[in-house]
Amino acid sequence: MRDAPAPATSPLKGGLTLGLSAYLLWGLLPIFFKQFGGINPFEVIAQRILWSLVVMVPVVLLSGSGVEFARILRSPRLIGVLAASSVAIAINWSTYVVAVMHGHVLAASLGYFLSPLLNVVLGRLVFSEAVSRQQWAAVGIAALGTGMLALGALDTLWISLVLTISWGLYATIRKLAPVGAISGLAIETLLLAPVALGYAMWLSAHDALVFGNDMRFTALFMLTGIVTSLPLVLFTAAARKIPLSLLGLLQYIAPSLQFLCGVLIYAEPLNYSQLACFGLIWVALVLFTGDALKRARQPQPTERSA
Repeated sequence: MRDAPAPATSPLKGGLTLGLSAYLLWGLLPIFFKQFGGINPFEVIAQRILWSLVVMVPVVLLSGSGVEFARILRSPRLIGVLAASSVAIAINWSTYVVAVMHGHVLAASLGYFLSPLLNVVLGRLVFSEAVSRQQWAAVGIAALGTGMLALGALDTLWISLVLTISWGLYATIRKLAPVGAISGLAIETLLLAPVALGYAMWLSAHDALVFGNDMRFTALFMLTGIVTSLPLVLFTAAARKIPLSLLGLLQYIAPSLQFLCGVLIYAEPLNYSQLACFGLIWVALVLFTGDALKRARQPQPTERSA
């Protein structure tokens, strides 16, 4: 009697594919937003918010998140927390789009390289999480690299810092809110939609609205909703199938691809201070990753019954 054939795709392999797909899409975002050359970047941001909401409504329904979505709407406390996170993500999105459209892809990639290290500090300060000596060493090396960058690339340092801080605050605020990724993003885009719609109407009143007046850009605007929402859905699905330690290691794919886009595709200049900074950041990430792998291999303590 033959054994039953093994399933073609194990949960781990399937989750890894989903996670890789999410970070690959995030890493290639500069190529997409570069297509909006010559357009007011704030219209791009407004359209991104509005079309993300359009996409997230069916995603909420199809993913079974409708009950949670309704629960959030009935909770003033959760709405307040998500209002704060929506401000943080709006700042992050705005800074990223402006940076990419103005030729600062490298500065944007640095911001996302720094994010995991800032999360260590925020985890310690806000949630009293334990931080190892190796993690503190990684944070110190990253800080040294950022200081060196300030000496030679001060004009773009603000981009990296705003992206790092806004994403770190966003992650911290979302950790304080017991809501899922899908319903949370749907609420955030819902809260931001009135501002985005108001700005689009203001542009229209001043004959400056591109949406609806140029078919190519109108199609691209509509795609911003999918480009924003699809990686999140893939990431959420991956998080259910693979360990968070593995998912955390995959996060470096996105800024690495953004870095390669800046250097190889858009030929952005890379001066000595930037090289030194990226070099130190990569050393810090090696330490950070090594510590994460070591922690993942350690047996978890079992709870004792009373």
